[in-house]
Amino acid sequence: MRKYAIWGTATSPTHEEWVRGVGKEFEKDDFARVDDVADADFVLNMFDAADPKAFRRSSRGTYSAAFYELPDAPVDALKESYPMLVRTLSNVVLLRVPGKGVWFTTMERGTYHVADDPKEIYARLEPLATSRLVIDNEWIPDLEPELWGGDEITADIGEAGRRLDELDLLPSPFPVEEYLSGRDLRHVMRLYSVGGLSYGNLSARKDETRFWMSASGVDKSQLETVGRDFLMVKDFDDDRGMIVLSVPPGIEARRVSVDAIEHWMIYQAHPEVRAILHVHAWMEGIAATDVNYPCGTQELAVAVADLVALEPDPAHAVIGLRNHGITCTGESLAEILDRVAPKVLRQVPMT
Repeated sequence: MRKYAIWGTATSPTHEEWVRGVGKEFEKDDFARVDDVADADFVLNMFDAADPKAFRRSSRGTYSAAFYELPDAPVDALKESYPMLVRTLSNVVLLRVPGKGVWFTTMERGTYHVADDPKEIYARLEPLATSRLVIDNEWIPDLEPELWGGDEITADIGEAGRRLDELDLLPSPFPVEEYLSGRDLRHVMRLYSVGGLSYGNLSARKDETRFWMSASGVDKSQLETVGRDFLMVKDFDDDRGMIVLSVPPGIEARRVSVDAIEHWMIYQAHPEVRAILHVHAWMEGIAATDVNYPCGTQELAVAVADLVALEPDPAHAVIGLRNHGITCTGESLAEILDRVAPKVLRQVPMT
């Protein structure tokens, strides 16, 4: 049986009553409420905007949804709630304005508005709370010496990253260090397995089973060094939920992008795909996922890979990730950018 807990201090008694009502919806679907948050798979974290408390969970597998309340609707929900998301160390933040509804804000900088009916809140949260993160890495020091300095493929990835910057398709990384203490910053980096909060990623196939991919949290316009900016993905260990990387010996390697599991699934299913690009932008008339699963979850990877497989030409596909961005396949990163750059919309529609 899945377990959830309620933690923190609500903005008001009515706010607490409403959050508990959301919890009751989970109990209708075989979630059991527990008092000890250490035992919970999913935590409803109530907090006051004037003093947001971080829920410092011990396991990254615990999903945290943070809830707060304001008397008036925000002018800019993303600007209002994203700092709260970071300060509370949450996977998602829900801002409720009585009589006006609820604004969701996600780590991917998606924000959308829904009614404050607990049933609808539950329907949005349940698939997120039960998803499986695949963000752990294993570094094997077996990369061929001739690849320690990179190759023509890493050069192409670096050039594509610079081109993304020129096309204004690299949203500015969120200044997470401005909102967290050093202690909490180290905690969120460990928890999410990221080197920073940056957006978008690039990869290109090396051979039948391996591909180069940009690292987590790096500036995509300045990709240069193997092990720091580029990682060689060689395998996925499903039993351990771990991405396996080949790295040069004696290097303190970074983690690969959290979307590596998605790229892995696409490359494995479609040998004809030579490169994959993910950006926080949009295109009209594309197939898109139904649920805004978090980055790095196996559910998101499966949803995107399944849609790629349904495309008339999986090797030249553009798939939308709801409230998030697009994933594109192609012959090369240059070919993808030539094809999609004239059509992309910088603003991702939120639903």
